[in-house]
Amino acid sequence: MNPSDWFTEELPGADSAFSLKIKKKLHGEQSAFQFLEIYETEGFGNLMVIDGCTMVSTRDNFFYHEMISHPALFTHPEPKRVWIIGGGDCGTLKEVLKHSSIEQAIQIDIDERVTRLAEIYFPELCESNSDPRAELKFIDGIKWVKDAEPNSVDIIIVDSTDPVGPAEGLFSKAFYQDCFNCLTEHGMVVQQSESALLHLKLIGEMRDAMSSAGLGYLQTLFFPQCIYPSGWWSATIASKSSLANFRELDAANKPFDTRYYNADIHKAALAQPEFFKKAFSL
Repeated sequence: MNPSDWFTEELPGADSAFSLKIKKKLHGEQSAFQFLEIYETEGFGNLMVIDGCTMVSTRDNFFYHEMISHPALFTHPEPKRVWIIGGGDCGTLKEVLKHSSIEQAIQIDIDERVTRLAEIYFPELCESNSDPRAELKFIDGIKWVKDAEPNSVDIIIVDSTDPVGPAEGLFSKAFYQDCFNCLTEHGMVVQQSESALLHLKLIGEMRDAMSSAGLGYLQTLFFPQCIYPSGWWSATIASKSSLANFRELDAANKPFDTRYYNADIHKAALAQPEFFKKAFSL
C-alpha cells in the first residue's frame, strides 16, 4: 500500500491500526483546542479526524448518533429538555430533535470550528440546526453544567472525544456530581464509553464515578461503529431512577426514520457479554 493513499489511525496499546483509503485531503487546521482534518475517502464519504483520531464519517455515523440518543430518550418517561455536551458535528442534535416531546435542545461544544466544518462537509448532520428548539453554544460544557440551576434538564448527552485534552474532565466524578445536581427527578446522563474490548478499565472507572456521584442506575449498551477502535463501541446511561421502563411501544411506533435504531435493536443492545457481566458482577 502507498501510505499517501490511506489515512491510518494507530491504536496505542492495542497493537493494531485502522485505515481508510482516501481520495484527497479536503481541509486541515489547528483550532484553539485541537487539530482538525477532513478527508474525502474512497468508500466512507467524508471523514473528520481530530488530533489524529477518526471522529465521524458520512457512511457510518448513524450507528453512533442514533444509539447515543434514542435509547435514553425512549427510556426517560417524558424528555423535554436535553443538553448535548460536545457533539459539534451536530448529528446527535439532529437525532434528539426527531422527538416531538423535546422543547429545548442545547448543544454545548467548546470548539466552534468543529461545527463550522461540519456545516460545510457534513451538511446532512446539520439540517436541524435551525430548528427553533435548538440552541448552539460554543463554551466550556463542564462549566456550563457546574453553573446550572437545579432541575434544569432531563437528559445530558455527553458526545465527547476520548478522555484526553479538552474532554478529560467529562469523565470525572466531579462532573457527574454537577450533572446530578442539575438533572430533574428522572434525569439521566448518557455518555459514549469507548470499546469494551479495548477499554474495559475505563468503562469500569466511568461506572464507578457515575454511581458514586448519585447516578446509581446504570446501563451500558453496545453497537457497531466501524471507524472507531475495534469497530465495537458502547454508551453508558446513568440515571437518578430506574432504567427498567423502556417505552417499547413508543419506540416500535416512532413517527420518524432511523437507519439502525428500532425497538428490537434497543433491547438487543442491552444484552451483556459474559466477560462484561463478570467484570462488573452484573
